[in-house]
Amino acid sequence: MKFLGFEVRRVCVVGAGVMGSGIAQVCAQAGFSVNMYDIRQEFVEKGLNNIKGNLKRSVEKGRISQEEADKILGRITTTIDLKEAVREVDFVIEAAPENMEIKKQVFKDLDGFSPKHAILASNTSSLSITEIASVTGRPDKVVGMHFFNPAPVMKLVEVVKGQLTSQETVNIVKDLAKRLGKTPVECKDSPGFIANRICVPMINEAIMVLQEGVASKEDIDLAVKLGYNHPMGPLELADLIGLDTLLAIMETYYKEFNDPKYKPALLLKQMVRAGLLGRKTGKGFYQY
Repeated sequence: MKFLGFEVRRVCVVGAGVMGSGIAQVCAQAGFSVNMYDIRQEFVEKGLNNIKGNLKRSVEKGRISQEEADKILGRITTTIDLKEAVREVDFVIEAAPENMEIKKQVFKDLDGFSPKHAILASNTSSLSITEIASVTGRPDKVVGMHFFNPAPVMKLVEVVKGQLTSQETVNIVKDLAKRLGKTPVECKDSPGFIANRICVPMINEAIMVLQEGVASKEDIDLAVKLGYNHPMGPLELADLIGLDTLLAIMETYYKEFNDPKYKPALLLKQMVRAGLLGRKTGKGFYQY
């Protein structure tokens, strides 16, 4: 498929966690061949099982046929060899942990292993695209492509233009996002971009309200759901995102903006230290 003259035949998704596997599913559903990579076999198997579960539910609800589900799965190849994963791809979407050093190492490897024409996109929710691009020899082709959880359902994709990202790259990514059935919004490279810059401090404030004993977790969530017509309360949403991810985002904001309004709640820090990370560990603010 061509986007403003740029042809995308095969996509690589780096990371097979909740976000990575969801992005891989979205790309395969749009008709692309997808290589889904992670560092360990059990990680890619778990990611593939997540996709199988999503597709099974779609078949049971009559959204797609079993034949369609089989075709989608047939477009996805899994691997634990990064060099092989990106050897013949046109587009890479990185969904590694929200840690700058990890992402910079991944992009350094991607730059060395992938074809020179390939666009390298990061699904980061808060980190600097400009800094990530600095370790590559193609900063004009490095871009933010921030999907929201769950990726197969949520329509928004933030397309983030780093300091040296070309407008051509941004336009190609916006076109690609539309082909994936998403609605792209373009923004500058600023911590948190748009949606998380607004939402994550709200979640942090809800945690502080709980920490101060102002109300119970149930009443905090109910107040926001009924008062602002949100589908989920902020503490429920925190559990869905992952408390470790939220803490990493808040720490990035605090460091970048040097503003006390972005200081992470002490309760958030303590829960992360205790391994209470939300749905992915079975317990956060709620039990799962």
